[in-house]
Amino acid sequence: MSLGISAEERRARLAERHRLLPPTRTDDLPQIADDLVALHSSDPVTVFLSAMARMAHPSIAAVERALYTDRSLIRHHGMRRTLWVATPPVVRLIHAAATRDLLATERRRTCQLLAASGVADPEQWLAEAEEQVLADLREHGPSTAREIGQRSDALRQRLQLSPGKAYAAVQSAHTRVLYILGFAGHMLRGRPSKWINGAYRYAEAESWLPGGLGNLDPRQAAAELAGRWLQRFGPATTADLQWWMGWTMNRTKQALADCGAVEAELGGGAGWLAADDPSLDPVEPWVAVLPGLDPTIMGWKQRDWYLPSTSAEVFDSAGNGGPSLWVDGRVVGAWAQTKDGTIHTHYFERVAAARRQEIEQRVEELKAWIGDTRFTVRFPGDIHARLLGTRTVPGPNAKRSAGQAPTLAE
Repeated sequence: MSLGISAEERRARLAERHRLLPPTRTDDLPQIADDLVALHSSDPVTVFLSAMARMAHPSIAAVERALYTDRSLIRHHGMRRTLWVATPPVVRLIHAAATRDLLATERRRTCQLLAASGVADPEQWLAEAEEQVLADLREHGPSTAREIGQRSDALRQRLQLSPGKAYAAVQSAHTRVLYILGFAGHMLRGRPSKWINGAYRYAEAESWLPGGLGNLDPRQAAAELAGRWLQRFGPATTADLQWWMGWTMNRTKQALADCGAVEAELGGGAGWLAADDPSLDPVEPWVAVLPGLDPTIMGWKQRDWYLPSTSAEVFDSAGNGGPSLWVDGRVVGAWAQTKDGTIHTHYFERVAAARRQEIEQRVEELKAWIGDTRFTVRFPGDIHARLLGTRTVPGPNAKRSAGQAPTLAE
């Protein structure tokens, strides 16, 4: 008989295992990353705000040190073609279980673009270009894509993207060469010009991470990665894991079997626990102010147990979670930073005044962390534009003057 686990129990597990309770906060950044398996990095701001939301003493400098000095955290493409930040052992698992699968498709697409742009022998051109880029990085050290392109005339081949379309564009081929080298495990991303910037420097993998990304067995790596994910995000469904990993259904089921996942009953549906799922203690009430694409909001495909229907606008149409407000394991609101640094909040449902005060305290702490920095959310939720377009977006807790139109949440 499978173990039955309620939505309330799942939310309690989320709080403790994702270090969202005040007593669980730590300044051990590799531990934070491991406890979330990996941090989303499609938006560079996410890495910093996700980490600092779980730190005892939040510090941009500490996150930068882990990423670029100690290199105890590594940035790399992985699941669903997404950029992630993880510890070196987990990055090697990700590379074997997900990243290498991207290589053949990316090579084929780049060769098609080269052929369409007039290159007679795309495969030979690409092989030579890869060697040129790696040689350049070994000679000059970590460099931006622009710097690499400026040093090599041969790499400035122009690629015609979607010719004849309204959205047609031109791209330098060396940019795609860098992507391929990353998928192959020969290149990693280094320090950008500023922590909110996604224009990274690129480094030869062995020079940035001693031992590089290794050559782990894909099936064994998939099993270990699935087990780690279940320990941090379980119980969860097969569909949740398949979506998070970007695997086929067959590969997902194989990984679940290989890691010894244990069946569980989740509110009428079937799910899985890690084989060594730890026991759960009661958790105290908690709140959180999390950035867009935070691993907690992006951890599951099936989200109804932590995403009330009133909160759907915190996501965009593609399923990317924007900046969110949490109370006791449920998404209850959203937030946005304006150009003048003001942080606006909006509640999708009624929240007790005492809990809103807790959230407001976390918002003030967030403002202190980032200081004068202003950033743009790359994957905002549907509510985000309205938060930025008005002084406030009244929620169900707000008072309305006579004749004022009903608010979005009402």
